[in-house]
Amino acid sequence: MADTGNESSITLDYAHQVAEFVGQPLEIFRADFTDRIAAKRCFVADEWPKHGVPAARVERALAALVPTGIPFLDLCIWKGRFLSRKAQFCTEYLKSEAIQQGAVAPALDSSPVVQWIGVRRDESLNRRNAPMFQRVSVADRAHDMVLFRPIIHWTAENVFGFAAARGLPPNPLYLQGMGRVGCFPCINAGKNELREIARRYPEVADRIAQWEVDAAEASKRGAATFFAADVTPEGASLVRRIKRQATWYVLRQQPQLTEPGREKELARAVALVAADLSAAAPWPRAREVFTWAKTDRGGRQFNLLEHAFADDGLSCSSQYGLCE
Repeated sequence: MADTGNESSITLDYAHQVAEFVGQPLEIFRADFTDRIAAKRCFVADEWPKHGVPAARVERALAALVPTGIPFLDLCIWKGRFLSRKAQFCTEYLKSEAIQQGAVAPALDSSPVVQWIGVRRDESLNRRNAPMFQRVSVADRAHDMVLFRPIIHWTAENVFGFAAARGLPPNPLYLQGMGRVGCFPCINAGKNELREIARRYPEVADRIAQWEVDAAEASKRGAATFFAADVTPEGASLVRRIKRQATWYVLRQQPQLTEPGREKELARAVALVAADLSAAAPWPRAREVFTWAKTDRGGRQFNLLEHAFADDGLSCSSQYGLCE
C-alpha cells in the first residue's frame, strides 16, 4: 500500500485487516520529497528574484519549503500548488512512484514482475480503455514488467459482492457515504461525501485548512486552495467573472488577436491575464467548501431536518447500496 499522508486511519486499519484476511504481510510505502524540496529552495532563491518576485514573497517561500514528512503536503509544497482535475499528479508521485521505487524496481533487478492492479474501466474516463494486460519496459532494469488488471471489466457491485461472498467486509468508510477512500478527502469528492466527512470527522476540515496555508506560503502567487475553484456556486461564478474580465482586457489591449488563425494566441493571452487576476481572488477555502456541503438548494439553505435529527455518525449511508 502507498500511504499518501492524506489517508483516514480507518483505511490504514482496513489495509491491515485485508492483509490478515488473506494471510500475507502488508508493506506500506511513503513517498519522500526531501531532495526535490531542497532543489526547489535553490531554484526559488536563485530564479524567483530574476523574474520580479518580491523579496518578501521569496523569503516566505524559502521558510515554507521544509519537508514535513507528510507526503501529500510535501508534494504540494514542492509544486507550490494543490492538485486539480487537469493536473492529478497525486497518483503518479504518491502512489505509483512510491511503490515503483520501494518494491517493483528492486524486484526487476532479479526477475520479471507481474504487477496486479485493482483498477476498473467504469471508475473514470481516463480508465475506460485500459487493457487487462500491458507489457512495460522499465529503464535501467534487467527485466520487463507486465501490468495485470484482473478486475478491469468489473462493476463496483461485482467488487463488493466478491468480497462479501468470501466473508471480507468493505472498508467502513464505504458505509459512511464515501464513494472513494484512496485519499481522505479526495479533491474530486462529491458534495455528499464532503457533507459526511464534515459531519463525522470535522477535524479533517481543520487539517485541510492548515495545509492550504502551508502550500500558499510556498507558492509564487501566495495562494493555494485544496478544492477546485468552481466547486461551490460562488466559486463557479467567480471563475466566469474572471474569464470575462481577462477576455475584455486582452481584446482591448491586443485586438489583433481576433484575426483568423490566432485563436490559440488569444486563448494563451486570456489565460495569462486570468492567472494574474486569480492570484488575489477570494476563492472558496476548505472550511467554506465543507460548510457549503451541508447546504441544499444550491447552497442557499441548510438542511435543518438533517442537522436536527443527525445520528451519532454510525448509521449506514452507502453510495453502493451496502446497507442491510
